[in-house]
Amino acid sequence: MKKVLLSLSICSFLYSCNNSEKESVKPDVVLVNIDSTVKPENDFFDFANGGWIKNNPIPEEQSSWGIGNLVMEENMKRLKEISVKAAENKDKKGSANQMIGDFWSTAMDSIKIEKDGLKPIQSKLDKINNINDLNSLINVVAELKQIGSSTLFSDYVAQDAKNSEAMAYQIYQGGLGLPEREYYFKTDSTTADIREKYIKHIETILTMSGENAMNAKASANNILALETKLANASRKMEDLRDPYKNYNKISITDLNKKTSNINWTNYLNQLGVKKIDSIIVGQPEFFTTLNALLKTVPLSDWKSYIKFNLINDYAAVLPDSYGLASFNFSKLFSGAKVRKPRWKRVIQMEESAMGELLGQLYVKEFFNETAKKRYTVMVDDIKMALKDRISKLDWMSDSTKQKAYLKLSTMKSKVGYPDKWKDFSGMDIGTESFAKNYMNSRLWWHNYEYSKLGKPVDRNEWDMTPQTYNAYYNPSNNEIVLPAGIFTIPGYRDEEVDDAVVYGYGGASTIGHEITHGFDDEGRQFDEKGNLVSWWQKSDEESFTKKANVMVKQFDAFEPVKGYHINGKATLGENIADLGGILLGIEAFKKTKQFKEGKSIAGYTPMQRYFLGYALGWLGHIREEQLKNRLMTDVHSPAKYRVNGPFVDVDEFYTTFNIKPGSPMYVADSLRVRIW
Repeated sequence: MKKVLLSLSICSFLYSCNNSEKESVKPDVVLVNIDSTVKPENDFFDFANGGWIKNNPIPEEQSSWGIGNLVMEENMKRLKEISVKAAENKDKKGSANQMIGDFWSTAMDSIKIEKDGLKPIQSKLDKINNINDLNSLINVVAELKQIGSSTLFSDYVAQDAKNSEAMAYQIYQGGLGLPEREYYFKTDSTTADIREKYIKHIETILTMSGENAMNAKASANNILALETKLANASRKMEDLRDPYKNYNKISITDLNKKTSNINWTNYLNQLGVKKIDSIIVGQPEFFTTLNALLKTVPLSDWKSYIKFNLINDYAAVLPDSYGLASFNFSKLFSGAKVRKPRWKRVIQMEESAMGELLGQLYVKEFFNETAKKRYTVMVDDIKMALKDRISKLDWMSDSTKQKAYLKLSTMKSKVGYPDKWKDFSGMDIGTESFAKNYMNSRLWWHNYEYSKLGKPVDRNEWDMTPQTYNAYYNPSNNEIVLPAGIFTIPGYRDEEVDDAVVYGYGGASTIGHEITHGFDDEGRQFDEKGNLVSWWQKSDEESFTKKANVMVKQFDAFEPVKGYHINGKATLGENIADLGGILLGIEAFKKTKQFKEGKSIAGYTPMQRYFLGYALGWLGHIREEQLKNRLMTDVHSPAKYRVNGPFVDVDEFYTTFNIKPGSPMYVADSLRVRIW
């Protein structure tokens, strides 16, 4: 099937356009990016994307720059237009125009934000200052969590992994100010410098909030020491991928006994959690340590820790000095040179507060029902390709295959935008202040999520907005969700992009990728109803693990930055999904008219264009600071290795580009990853 790409009216970053005449002579969508000085067999990513990378340096406000950034930049401009119009055409209280308009106008009123200072959160700061024992500390933590301030640990409401028909309250390790536990222990000079600058950042925030310099400095050191203890009790990124080990259902009575310094009954009442008798605990050892620390760490340290978290979490809606301090610290991880302009920062906050409300207006103009139906059909084509591949597996028993077919056939797809929108009319957005509006949005979301307890699971709900340049697989619903934004190739209308590129760009890197997540190292452990239950023959599980370990070793060997390797275990699920998506895209593409006719376009065969189309999906480059951060925190491999990594495991890649032994992109047949 011909997949139609979302049209854009902008001049593409893939080509230059100075007048309307250029519209009829656009360069080929993949040819324009190629670096002809690089051979495909030496480095396919650089071959496919190197020309664009050389001609498009990373803007100073960005940590990376590529196709995804351009899609998001264009969407930001669209959302800005929507917001400005809403502010100019206010409607009745609770309407989309009123909420979007008031949020936008208060956020853009920098003069009032400066004048208000810390006033919008002063009542919360007063409560922190008045903490005098553990009970009052826990009560304040519960109140702050309702407005989105992360502290102590993570908690949320989500489907019960072992009973997908029920929503459950769950607690998880958390409470860290640095992006990931390894930042507290890695001994290289870069990470050690980050820890030193983190202390300075805490000190700066506390000093600006009114603490004297000496106390702020002492508190900053104490906070790092406290967080280091929490980090030491936290599991490593790769260990969080085991759904069984991170599922521990404990009764509230037993949890109160195990962690007696936290009165869970009172805490849950404060949160609004009612009518439950058990909690799903992700990492029990973390909460054992937290319980001990609540007694041994001085109360004054906890108060400083909670205060810093609140101000730091709300820095973006407070006077500019707080936002600048936050940005200056974040540069250590992003590498960005300058801060984004206020309007872009506001759009990001608006998306967080009411993204789906913006999405309702977005899809009316930029993604119609016809496109939604076409993508839905393409999903079916890719699913059929996986069924065919499963039938040919020589390592899987027939009984497991039958259950895999059932899971695949019942996998739901959500394409473009929701059939039913959330009702935001109860969110209290007004003209008092930007911080107040953001606080109210966080409270609305808290109440919205926690109200799901005791109710039937809504399997039609979306967890991403239509304009999002991303997609996901939800194992508890056994569903793939594909927002409209993910299918965009900036500057090219749907009829201008051939099937080969489309099947590589969207069919493989998005649709096939998300479908394969249902059968990766983690997703495969959930059945067709979304329950965490073993449905594999033991011998099949052993075969899968053996094959997956080949991929772990393959990616462990990659060293994108000296001293920073890809974590093969932590990225395994995404790497399996990348490889699976490529293979499924190939099978589906082989059934198209373009592949069967075999005609070349711009000097490249249909199958060559397929691989170039996949590489287009990862076009871009990244600053070293951000790359290091992602290697430590992200379960996705860097973009370059999402191309070169799986390609060496695909037989068609070798025949299509005539890859011979001795080439950097050549891996012996016996060493290639063979899973799906």
